[in-house]
Amino acid sequence: MGVTQLRFTHEPDASRYTLHKGDDLVSALDYRDDGRTLAMTRAYTVPTFRGHGYAGVLVEKAVAELEARGDRQIIPVCWYVADWFAAHPDRSGIMQRRSA
Repeated sequence: MGVTQLRFTHEPDASRYTLHKGDDLVSALDYRDDGRTLAMTRAYTVPTFRGHGYAGVLVEKAVAELEARGDRQIIPVCWYVADWFAAHPDRSGIMQRRSA
C-alpha cells in the first residue's frame, strides 16, 4: 500500500497555508499579516479528512516556517491555534505577548 505524501504550501496571495494529500486539499490555515504580526484566524479541515490530525500538522509546519523566518510574531485568534500553543508551550516564544 502506497503512502500518499502530505504537501505543505504557503499561499501569500490568499493569506493562507495549506496541506494537501495528493491532489486533495485537506486543511487550510487562514491569517492576517500586518508586517509585524501574523494573526492566525481560522484553521479548517475538510470534513471528510477530519480526525486524522491534519490541522495539527498544518499549524506545526506554519509555526516552523515562521520561526525560521524570524520576522513575525503569531497572534492565535483561532481557538484551534490557541489550543495547539497550549499543548506546545515550548513553541510559545513566537507568540505576541499581550501588553498589560
